[in-house]
Amino acid sequence: MAEEKKGFFAQAFEDMKKSAAAQHGVDKAQFAAVRAENKANWEEAKLSPAQKAAKRQAELNEQLEEANKRIDEANARIDAAQNARQE
Repeated sequence: MAEEKKGFFAQAFEDMKKSAAAQHGVDKAQFAAVRAENKANWEEAKLSPAQKAAKRQAELNEQLEEANKRIDEANARIDAAQNARQE
């Protein structure tokens, strides 16, 4: 019985050690991601007003294309549903 408990606790501590190591890896990666995002924000803040306007316009164009694509997909679904209902 004492050996079973010792094995149980040894296994439990080994599992906690592995879990802590995995969590440390995740935390380290998330920290690196936040640092990179902050650096990107800092570099973007240094852009000239014209560059910022061009970047914003590019983002708006991308959003517009995405919205038009969603509209086309929705219209195709509407047509398919109407055709299925008429058959």
